[in-house]
Order: sequence, then C-alpha cells, then structure tokens
Amino acid sequence: MLVTKKAPNFTAAAVLASNEIVDSFELYKNIGKNGAVVFFWPLDFTFVCPSEIIAFDKRVKNFEERGIKVIGVSVDSEYTHFAWKNTPVNEGGIGSVTFPMVADKDKSISRSFDVLFNESVALRGSFLIDKNCTIRHAVINDLPLGRNVDEMIRMVDALLFHEEHGEVCPAGWNKGDTGMKADAKGVADYLAKNKDKL
Repeated sequence: MLVTKKAPNFTAAAVLASNEIVDSFELYKNIGKNGAVVFFWPLDFTFVCPSEIIAFDKRVKNFEERGIKVIGVSVDSEYTHFAWKNTPVNEGGIGSVTFPMVADKDKSISRSFDVLFNESVALRGSFLIDKNCTIRHAVINDLPLGRNVDEMIRMVDALLFHEEHGEVCPAGWNKGDTGMKADAKGVADYLAKNKDKL
C-alpha cells in the first residue's frame, strides 16, 4: 500500500513529448508545481492501452493547468515507445502523445509501484503524487478493465481543494462543490445540507 508514502523515485530511459529519446528521465525532477500523475499500462501495440493513452493525452492540458505533470510507464523499451508514437492511430499507433513515456525494461519501476503482474507486465496502475512526492491516491485495474481519466482529474481537484482550504472532500465531490470541516460539527452540517445529494 503506497498511499501516504513517498513515491518510489526512478531514473530510466524515456521518449519525451518532443520525440527526443533520453537515457536518464528522473521522476522527482519531473514533478509539476502541484505534483504528477504516473500511470502504467501493460504493453505497447495492444488493445485497451491505446484508448487509455489517447484519453490521457487529450487531457494533458487539463492536468497541466492544475500544475500536474502526466508521466506514462510500461515495460517496453524506449524504441518501442518511439515506434508506437510514430505509428498513425488508424494503423494501431497512438500518435504523437504529449507526455513522457518511460521505458521500464528491467521492470524495476513496475515492481516498486507494486503493479508488476506475473513478473511480466504492469497492471493498469494510476498514482496521484503531490508536490512533495507523496502518493495521495492510487487505483490499480486488472488487465481487461480500462480506467477513467476524468476520475483522476476529479481527484487532482480534490487534492488541490484540500491543500488550499484545509477542508475534506465528501463522496461525489466535484470542483466547485463545498467541502466540509474535518470535525463532528462540520460533518453534521454538511450532511444536514447535502444528504439528498449523496
């Protein structure tokens, strides 16, 4: 269980948004002003994975507006990532996605985030890391179950709201909603006003 703990730092080869291949992409040096989302997928050139990667890519600006960097990781090499980025979507590629794709060739990153499955591929893990490199939210899906990227944006909004206001975010909270004070009176007041919305 990694939530509340420091994210495992890593340095590995990666393909950057610009298509440049680098040998030493380091997580801690690439945390945004407010944090990062690190997500894992099983393998390049597969089936559910492109839909998730394209969904993240379409929302990169939403994350960046919130000061959050998006970083993707799989056990493929940087050269396979590069080839996949440079294959058109209608031919099984993902197009020129705008976040770094990290190569976890020795599977050490997947292992450290506890998403390595059968010593073979990464499960669909998603981790919200705050500006202090602490993991604040994590979800891991089995191989056939694609994730909801909008839910990660909601969790980013909840984290930023909590950090700004000191209040906690109740069930179903969305940006623009009120939070509640983390005490008995705060909970009672919130439930009295919002119980029909829950």
